[in-house]
Amino acid sequence: MEFEMRSSPKILYNYISTASGLSEWFADDVRVKEGVYFFKWEGTESRAKLTHKRENQMARFNWIDETEKTYFEIEIITDEITGDIALLISDFAEPEEQAEMRRLWDSQILNLRHIIGS
Repeated sequence: MEFEMRSSPKILYNYISTASGLSEWFADDVRVKEGVYFFKWEGTESRAKLTHKRENQMARFNWIDETEKTYFEIEIITDEITGDIALLISDFAEPEEQAEMRRLWDSQILNLRHIIGS
């Protein structure tokens, strides 16, 4: 999924790669302990590791509790010609869950846009 954003890559990177940034828009609460991110949503908790990152470009989190090696990745894309910024989201969902996953990301990105004033 791709979402246009009105923000600098440096500002967005803080929101996609740090516990404090992610807790403002992605989850109700995010904590990090010994390299493990604890994401809380309405009383449930999921754990992930930040397995890959590039400064001001992307962050990938691998879910620890999943049976398969699943991850979500948020990449900051800058159009070389126009300078437009977008977030490219890669997340895994079963075919029957794709519409729900899309609605979830739409909602989360709306929260992020509101916070950064985009």
